[in-house]
Amino acid sequence: MTEANPRRTQADRRERTRRAVLEAAARRLSTHGYANLVLERVANEAGYSRGAVYHMFANKEELALAVVRWVEETWEAEVGHAAAGEVDPVDALMTMAERHALFCRREVARVLLTLRVEFAGQDHPVGQAIAAIVDRLDGTCADLIAAGRASGAIPPGPPPRHTAAAYTAIMEAVGIELAGQAPHDLELMGRAVRGVLGLPSTPIVTDSPRGAGSAATPVRTDREVRR
Repeated sequence: MTEANPRRTQADRRERTRRAVLEAAARRLSTHGYANLVLERVANEAGYSRGAVYHMFANKEELALAVVRWVEETWEAEVGHAAAGEVDPVDALMTMAERHALFCRREVARVLLTLRVEFAGQDHPVGQAIAAIVDRLDGTCADLIAAGRASGAIPPGPPPRHTAAAYTAIMEAVGIELAGQAPHDLELMGRAVRGVLGLPSTPIVTDSPRGAGSAATPVRTDREVRR
């Protein structure tokens, strides 16, 4: 029986430590904001020493930026990737909204909204990082809206970029406000974003996101209604 590669084991331990610290920091940022972030308390919550945290992050700004990147990567893996896999622009937008509602059932989903409000109007690296994320998401959604209008699936309306900004704002607000209120979070998310996009009001799935397997019996979806 061969022994585990020591370098691999050490790398795994570092990764587990880093993830535990990021999750603890995300929870504290969601609840207390950046101004009240204390690395020693993050270390205690994560179950590591203060020195271990400072070995990975020089200060709280560096830690907060790492949390922002981690949350963005997690969102892309759980939400963005599923939406990008849809061919139809409307399906992509609805998938994004549904998956975002599921993502918001996790406590860390509140991080970016909390920090975005805290750093509004300030010239700060953390606020700039979040603004860049929002700008990229708005651009992606604007492209989908423009494509949907070109195909006739989305009715004409305000400029795609303005509509996209409203779509992402509604998606964020509903997701946070109804976090964990299953199955109503999914249903109301669908109603809200369809209204912004100018789509007809129709039933959507309750607790089974597009592309995810579930034993629950689904109701009619937007995709089925359009067919």
